[in-house]
Amino acid sequence: MATRASRQGSEIEVRRELRLLEALEGDHRLTQRNLSTKLGVALGLTNLYLKRLIGKGYIKCVNVRHNRVRYLITPKGVAEKARLTYEFMEYSLRLYRKTREHLRAVLEAGVRDGCRAVAIYGTGEPAELAYLSLKELGLEPVAVFDRASSGEFLGMPVRPVAEHASVVFDLMIVATLDRSGALVAELMDAGVPEAKLCSLRPPVRRTIPARTATRSRRQRVAR
Repeated sequence: MATRASRQGSEIEVRRELRLLEALEGDHRLTQRNLSTKLGVALGLTNLYLKRLIGKGYIKCVNVRHNRVRYLITPKGVAEKARLTYEFMEYSLRLYRKTREHLRAVLEAGVRDGCRAVAIYGTGEPAELAYLSLKELGLEPVAVFDRASSGEFLGMPVRPVAEHASVVFDLMIVATLDRSGALVAELMDAGVPEAKLCSLRPPVRRTIPARTATRSRRQRVAR
């Protein structure tokens, strides 16, 4: 049975393969370095993805000069891109539905406890999801924060998180779908109280393998 971490890893793999196929279908002149930038991964990892997709027959490598190659998406690759697109859309819909259910439950509990001043951290699609969830409860965000000031988000100015102390809020929704907890830790380092932070998705609980846990108990007894 696949662990939660392995499922999350496979989801990342699927998204990257889809983005690579989309990029090559849109522009076959892209170099490995261009693709690396588009995917946001190291050049060596991009090379690994390309080799994997070539091996599956989804793309082919064509020499155009002695020191230059082009990557062309094959008919099989076009069909795979369509399949991955449909799969990713299904996954996204399930994820967004579960996220909204979780966030709504948290917000409803907060409202019952008198929490009505809610801020949002982030400006991407997850932040839009947070905004919609607030609107469903008749709430308006009191502020939108990000790492730095970056224009507007849904008509509201985006303030640097360094200014959080100048805004009165009961709760700050951390608008990311990442479950590692890294962004929550970053905001705590910036001075935002942990009790006021609410993640869109509950962080993944990391379990200790039984053998490691047994060894740790033996070490504690030995001391």
